[in-house]
Amino acid sequence: MRICIVYDCLFPYTVGGGERWYRNVAQRLAADGHDVTYLTLRQWPKGERGEIPGVRVVVAGPRMALYGEGGQRRVLPPLVFGAGVLWHLLRHGRSYDVIHTASFPYFSLLAAALLRPLGRYRIVVDWFELWSREYWNEYLGPVGGRVGRFVQGLCLRVAQRAFCFADLTAGRLREDGLRGEVTVLRGMFSGPETPPVPVPAAPLVVFAGRHIPEKRAPAVVGAVARVEGVRGLVLGDGPEYELVKSEIERLGVGDRVSAPGFVPTEQVEQNLARALCLVLPSRREGYGLVVVEASSLGTPSVLVRDPDNAATELIDEGVNGFVVDSASPEDLAAGIERVRAAGPALRASTADWYARNAQRLSLAGSIDAVASSYAASVRT
Repeated sequence: MRICIVYDCLFPYTVGGGERWYRNVAQRLAADGHDVTYLTLRQWPKGERGEIPGVRVVVAGPRMALYGEGGQRRVLPPLVFGAGVLWHLLRHGRSYDVIHTASFPYFSLLAAALLRPLGRYRIVVDWFELWSREYWNEYLGPVGGRVGRFVQGLCLRVAQRAFCFADLTAGRLREDGLRGEVTVLRGMFSGPETPPVPVPAAPLVVFAGRHIPEKRAPAVVGAVARVEGVRGLVLGDGPEYELVKSEIERLGVGDRVSAPGFVPTEQVEQNLARALCLVLPSRREGYGLVVVEASSLGTPSVLVRDPDNAATELIDEGVNGFVVDSASPEDLAAGIERVRAAGPALRASTADWYARNAQRLSLAGSIDAVASSYAASVRT
């Protein structure tokens, strides 16, 4: 089949769960003999090329900063990308059997829907999240939030074959009137089905992720400061990176907490493997891939209970981690203490939890489900 994957980011030029998902999907489809195009914004220096082995990478817009100073997504890049997708599909839409796109950043999906009568392709959509009215208003204010929710609503009304990665998201899609069938995919992890034996835990707490307001990375610093005898490692980069460093300085814990910025994947895995626990205080997660990665190494997680945090679906309380009531330093510190008190038995049960769920959580299973859906996807 001729498949066009549409996403404004490309791993490893930008790093996140969505980026990893689409790169893995593209590579797998190409390996299966499909003709695959990856349509994206340019994230690499001008004159260079973005590459995925066996996949045609096409640029639909220039290199742009995706986030503003406050850590929120800028409005201009989605508009530019949507226009680029529209132009590409106007010229090449008839060359594709399937357009497989993320719902966000919305305008690219709307462009694909607008030109579908000409291209006659099928549309498959991944909904990593569906924002509530309350979150839209908080993120963009009453006026901007209303506009954002309206655009999101237009995307829901596009006839589509939909996938998401959490029951939370599936329920919201159905309640908000998604025009199409939705399937919950449980796996995004490409790790081994048989986990390694967990190594003994070091007195180390790890955060790994983008430093954006929703992930609340600075909260990890305050939590570690309240737990005697442990060190903290805040991995990643982003708009709140300087705030993390300021918090380390403000609390005077530079001897116990470090924030080295972006590090290679291998280094993230090494630190997760020896960590006492992963602390992910996010208020909003569509899946929580790093929780699965940590569990595969026998490392339990501490998450925060929040209406928009679907990552909590990956935690069996007391089996592979704990969910605390808030991202306050006190609650996070209490979660860390619970992990420490549980000792090696919790690491063993975490590894066992992963072994029992490895097939369900596998990337391969999810890609199989997506690929088999293409022939039956909505065509209008």
